[in-house]
Amino acid sequence: MELSIIGYDPIGAWQREATTIEELLEYRNSAGLSWINIRGLKDAAAISKLVEAFAIHPLTVEDILDAEQRPKAEEFDNYLFITFKSLKHRIDKAAGKLDLDQISLILTTDMVITFQESQSNLFEGIRRRIMNNVGKIRRAGVAYTVYAIINAVVDEYFLELDRLGNAIEVFEDRALDENDNTLLADIQRVKQALLEIRRVIRPLREGLNVIMHLDSELIAAPLEPFFKDLHDSATQVFDNVELFRELLDGVMEVHLASISNRMNKIMQVLTIIATIFIPLTFIVGVYGMNFMNMPELEYPNAYPIVWGLMILIAIGMIIFFKRRHWL
Repeated sequence: MELSIIGYDPIGAWQREATTIEELLEYRNSAGLSWINIRGLKDAAAISKLVEAFAIHPLTVEDILDAEQRPKAEEFDNYLFITFKSLKHRIDKAAGKLDLDQISLILTTDMVITFQESQSNLFEGIRRRIMNNVGKIRRAGVAYTVYAIINAVVDEYFLELDRLGNAIEVFEDRALDENDNTLLADIQRVKQALLEIRRVIRPLREGLNVIMHLDSELIAAPLEPFFKDLHDSATQVFDNVELFRELLDGVMEVHLASISNRMNKIMQVLTIIATIFIPLTFIVGVYGMNFMNMPELEYPNAYPIVWGLMILIAIGMIIFFKRRHWL
């Protein structure tokens, strides 16, 4: 578990790393704003000790430690709790199952605490903005830092959707290839990834809607448009997921129709071949009965005559099929 804290105000900022919760709490910026970040959730005792220092409800602690917790937002007497999923990395760069990271966030009047399931560097850009005083992040308060954190997560979803959108474009080119035996499996992997995004972005959108309608001093009025923009972005992600799923269904239908059309052509050729051999089989069957009184068997040229007759029948049927555009 990695512990870090950033203290900042409009004038300056500093950053510290800590090895224990006690050391981390000593660094807290009592005169300004603080951002505490915990990377790794294995040490439940240390996390409990940290949240106890800020009078965090035990139910919130349970939600923080539950890596399968559904994204949500809850308001308590002295803080706001938000939990959501971020994209940690991709197992299959072409199109595969997403690897999600649980992130929990506690917002108070002068502090934000984030808990990351893994030790990813998702927030490194936000840290640089604070340390280098880029934009309004130092002046707008800790609620704006919360906005920046969630916005970074939503941006990751947009990047993932761009990648999946490029994969779908490739699928559309492959849809008419009847010999592509891996297309359906690739489509299924992308649909699973879209389902994962849909599963986590929908409750996040609902949580942002809760935040937008909070009558709380933790979210100042000037910041409400920022959280509304976040809600709109999450809605756009959700809509894009639905659009991509419909596109994949269309690609799959085109591919299956192409395979079915190919199968119909094969069956047509096989049926024509079988039809041509029906009269030929009849002729061979008749003269293969070996009855004693079959006058044709005594003719010297009976064998070539039968062969010629069968060839003429086959050629005549082929010409007939071609004129009817069956072949």
